[in-house]
Amino acid sequence: MTTPTTQKQTTQTTANGTHAASFERVLIANRGEIARRIITTARDMGLGTVAVFTAADAAAPHATEADFAVELTGDSLAETYLSAEALIDAARVSGADAIHPGYGFLSENADFARAVIGAGLTWIGPDPDAIIAMGSKISAKELMGEAGVPLLSDLDPATVTDAEFPVLIKASAGGGGRGMRVARDRSELDTQVTEAKREAKSAFGDDAVFCERYLETGHHVEVQIMADRHGTVWAVGERECSIQRRHQKIIEESPSPLIERLPHVRSELFDAARAAASAIGYVGAGTVEFLATDDGEFFFLEVNTRLQVEHPVTEATSGLDLVRLQFEIAAGAPLPADEPPRSTGHAIEARLYAEIPAADYRPAAGTLHTLALPGRAHQFRSPHGERAYVRIDSAAGDIPLEVGTDYDPMIAKIITFAPNRADAVRALATQIRGARIHGIDTNRDQLVRILEHPEFAQGTASTAFLGEVGDEVLAPVVSGADLGRCAIAAALAMEAAQAGAESAAVTIHPALRGFRNVGAAARSTELEPATGAEATAVRAVLTSRRGGAEPVFARTVAARSAHDAGRTARPWSIALASGKATAGEDELVADVLAAVLGTGAAPGAAADAGGTRTEVLVRSGGLDGRYVVTVRGEQVDVDGPGGATRFALTPRYPDPNAAAGAGSLLAPMPGSIIGVEVAEGDTVTAGQALLRLEAMKMEHTVTAPSDGVVSELPVSVGDKVDAGQTLVVIDAEGEHEDEPAGESDH
Repeated sequence: MTTPTTQKQTTQTTANGTHAASFERVLIANRGEIARRIITTARDMGLGTVAVFTAADAAAPHATEADFAVELTGDSLAETYLSAEALIDAARVSGADAIHPGYGFLSENADFARAVIGAGLTWIGPDPDAIIAMGSKISAKELMGEAGVPLLSDLDPATVTDAEFPVLIKASAGGGGRGMRVARDRSELDTQVTEAKREAKSAFGDDAVFCERYLETGHHVEVQIMADRHGTVWAVGERECSIQRRHQKIIEESPSPLIERLPHVRSELFDAARAAASAIGYVGAGTVEFLATDDGEFFFLEVNTRLQVEHPVTEATSGLDLVRLQFEIAAGAPLPADEPPRSTGHAIEARLYAEIPAADYRPAAGTLHTLALPGRAHQFRSPHGERAYVRIDSAAGDIPLEVGTDYDPMIAKIITFAPNRADAVRALATQIRGARIHGIDTNRDQLVRILEHPEFAQGTASTAFLGEVGDEVLAPVVSGADLGRCAIAAALAMEAAQAGAESAAVTIHPALRGFRNVGAAARSTELEPATGAEATAVRAVLTSRRGGAEPVFARTVAARSAHDAGRTARPWSIALASGKATAGEDELVADVLAAVLGTGAAPGAAADAGGTRTEVLVRSGGLDGRYVVTVRGEQVDVDGPGGATRFALTPRYPDPNAAAGAGSLLAPMPGSIIGVEVAEGDTVTAGQALLRLEAMKMEHTVTAPSDGVVSELPVSVGDKVDAGQTLVVIDAEGEHEDEPAGESDH
């Protein structure tokens, strides 16, 4: 293989000493969906592309879709995606003459930007001085105050008054919701400040924090800015990102429903955003974020000196390709006009996370086998006159895709665009509800519940929305009679697949005229909940009879119900006889049911997992419903007209109650130990923090379930642990009081 040579650059010096340049090959210093997004535009512009990857990412789509790819060797993020030296070396090796940082990782690291420029490469981003100016939220607020941008005044934790509570403690160097805590009264303040400082130090290497007034029902409104090196600054529409979990965004849309109700605020908001950009000599794409009240009063939060995750909604409503503009501005070109195009229509985006919301947003690593929307979706597209469209920005290309715990849990963004908000929201809910997502748990059902919630539909939801609605948006989309039909379809599909392996002639009621015998003897298979004790067992027992004969088959299936973690649901008991199925008190009646319309290999099945895909027709109450049942390894996914659910043969993660001795606390997921608060022999009380586990950039605290003594502590800071691994063992108080004392040590 020949080594590419670096392309010749033509540079122009700017007022602050940095340079803009023409370039021909760009290295994307990132991974996943944003790397794929940048590759798409670069290829459209005729630019060469270079991806970087770790050993774990060797087969990831971003690594295989670029023209060239360079492996980053190392065992940690600090040695790979967070290593400026490794990334610049990769650019040299590959002949890249520009670097685009994407978002996250080193995208807002001024030292990295300087190193790129110092290496003679073009930096696709704002100047390092602008990054530094906005890198500290404390100094950023001072600059914005001087520029006349409205601010929430800083509060000194030592002098905050009772009337000023609740207050928000924020990491000065923070982002992504990390290093943020809310203190609702004085008794919480010291603890929350300490926790915010600790997390800020761990996440950003800087424990500086500050306090400000906390708006309980604020609206997160932000303005997309684009600025060139010739003095033009665009405010390219606003977005609202008020639906958040753990101070991290879930749903974003443009335009903002709040600003649509108060259109007179828009010009003031845009003026403030342009003033903020001008105050720091901003160049390129960035976002000025504000917190607004219900009556339209707004306050500066921060400037994100990079492309935002939610940039697709602005691309949809403006018709712009923001990544193309980043490339053009970095090459020294002016913006094409004094003002941006007029925004039209409405766009909304939902982030599909690999997590279980009902289990405190527990990350859900594993293998993603299928990710497909029911409609025609585009990887990247701006409207170009269309009335409506669907777009998906995903980390997944050819699947399966391994989803680990070292990175953010977002696996895709789904975006819809329509002439008005109601149509866009309805289209997004339909796309997500009907998506085929097999292999890992996601927040899919929560997203559907949010999009269909009346308050969200009205456009009045604030940042307090998830806290206010609680369990309303944690309920599974498929429940009740719909879940019963899915259980029937699952049992029939598994029976057909098993019988088909024994007899090629098997067909279950293809013409809806009765059942054909699929076996001489009854068979029974019991399936367990996929998340052990945390899942609710929803059972369906099918018994098929012909003329009073013995059952042809009987199956018990347990619905995969992570949404009901910690709660109890009434079991299903479904009996099928004489062509009818009934289900206990719900009186589900399937009068003539169960045509198995076809069984074949599951698409995208890994060679070692195999898998079958079966289409089943279930008639219930005179209605026919078609269900696609995919059996792959230990999982049974059912996609039906009412949504999707999962059945499972064995636990996805080990059941802590079954796999460990008394007092053992096991890791609920794979991750890294980032803090240990106790030592062997310590006496602890119920609820006391024992250690902290980090997975998918989220922190999880393991607490003592009861009073006791730490008898075993087999892990330490820095250890990587697997799901089900013992973290700590607690002996209950008094457990060993009656044991004979050993010999004394003297």
